Amino acid sequence: MYSPKPEDSDPPMAPLDDTDQDDFRSIDPESGVKRGLKTRHLSMMALAGIIGPGLLVGSGGALSSGGPASLLIGFGVIGIIAFSIMQSLGELTTLYPSGGAFTQLASRMVDPAFGVAVGWNYFIIWIAVLANEYNATTSILVFWSDKVPVWGYFLLLWIAFLLFQLCGVSTFGEAEFWLALLKLVGLVAFYIFSIVYVAGGVSGADAIGFRYWHDPGPFVEGFRGVAKVFVFCSTFYAGCESVAVAATETKNPRVAVPLAIRQVFWRIIFIYMGAAFFFGLTCPSNADQLVNGTSRALLSPMTVALQNAGWQGGVHLINAFILVTCISAINSSIYIASRTVLFMAQQRMAPSFLGWTDKRGVPIPAITFANAFGALSMMNVSTGAAKAYSYIVNLSGVSTFLVWGSISLTHIRFRQAWEAQGYHIQDLPFVSLWYPWNAYFGLGANMFLALVQGWSNFSPWDAGGFVDAYVLLPLFFVIFAGYKLVFKTRFWRKDEIDLQSGRRRDLEEAKETATGSRLTWKLL
Repeated sequence: MYSPKPEDSDPPMAPLDDTDQDDFRSIDPESGVKRGLKTRHLSMMALAGIIGPGLLVGSGGALSSGGPASLLIGFGVIGIIAFSIMQSLGELTTLYPSGGAFTQLASRMVDPAFGVAVGWNYFIIWIAVLANEYNATTSILVFWSDKVPVWGYFLLLWIAFLLFQLCGVSTFGEAEFWLALLKLVGLVAFYIFSIVYVAGGVSGADAIGFRYWHDPGPFVEGFRGVAKVFVFCSTFYAGCESVAVAATETKNPRVAVPLAIRQVFWRIIFIYMGAAFFFGLTCPSNADQLVNGTSRALLSPMTVALQNAGWQGGVHLINAFILVTCISAINSSIYIASRTVLFMAQQRMAPSFLGWTDKRGVPIPAITFANAFGALSMMNVSTGAAKAYSYIVNLSGVSTFLVWGSISLTHIRFRQAWEAQGYHIQDLPFVSLWYPWNAYFGLGANMFLALVQGWSNFSPWDAGGFVDAYVLLPLFFVIFAGYKLVFKTRFWRKDEIDLQSGRRRDLEEAKETATGSRLTWKLL
């Protein structure tokens, strides 16, 4: 648990003593993890790392609920909020790349109990995503061959992903780089197909243009449909903040983090807005497959578009593409969940045994613990548990808003402490755009969406949907109050907030200076 800043702390931007070698060790001395991620790894993770079946399949549900215009509006509005959050996160993470990401910064800038509540909510997001991705992957494999039962596929996958994660962060980063690149290539290929298809370039298919914007129309259920899409879109954007979790294990965070933060803008425009536009252009919102598809691929707007263009076998291609995204999403989910609980355990916010790492910097207990929650996907084997399972995996919507709002509040508190302790904005290695308006916008927007995202369950009344939408709101405050009572924590005053811990130089700083790469990356 963090304590207030020491009275004799050094100025925040003063260079470290040359004899202090902690910043140049390959193993982080605070957390024990290895600094093995390269700049290109973090950049590609920020751009395409967490793209999974949520975007490719879940967007079909959003399209059928709201229509193509609602899909664009939803991705656009949530994208603006995500951009705001990433600006705040960029300023915090570039200055404090070590020390446990934004969950620990929430403890230092606000209150340790607040950091605990943020951390466990963030962990819940990723075990829900993990269970959903395991379920998606086993469903695809069963669709191709049902000779092996679902639980058999799950056990094989569970062991394979566990062993892969134990290989270390460098292996994880390299795999994510190439998987993310493959996902980008797949999306570009679909975008090109969409342009050719709507223009009439597919033999035997009509030039549809904007036909589906006229029939069945741009909106489904008016504003109610738009509101439903907001909840879908929040789950698709979850993961853009994972750059902060990976920063501790990055070799050169002063270079890699700002670059990754800037790439989030292109992720919003190219991936999310691009997908929303082309899905709505090539797939009608009233397509029966979007609701009643018998496999994951049949629920995807991409499959509907290919089949409408005359390629009925396109389901297998989309299944293969979804499988690639599932592999990447499971990999990322285990990584993010394990590091989140690792950092919490090292600050007395989770059982202490989860904070151990081996000499290679691999958090074996945390990885095993996080991966174990993938077994929640087996609830879907039982017909009686399927409905309960669907509630569990949909929890990540409200949790995303809670965590994002917490990041904005943490940033606001940091800036208040920075000014109160006499430091200057120009000393920051990365300065958030449009502060304070951007940070307050992020805080207000996420508080509002956390409160209203389940309003459609009120009329007609849906008790199960209401619980699913709002259960994590009181849980957040229960965790906060419980930890506060047990450990007697308090809200830090601005003058006692620790502005020193977690700062470090790049591992390859000397190389950057010699080659001028620092300047090159800054210009990029």
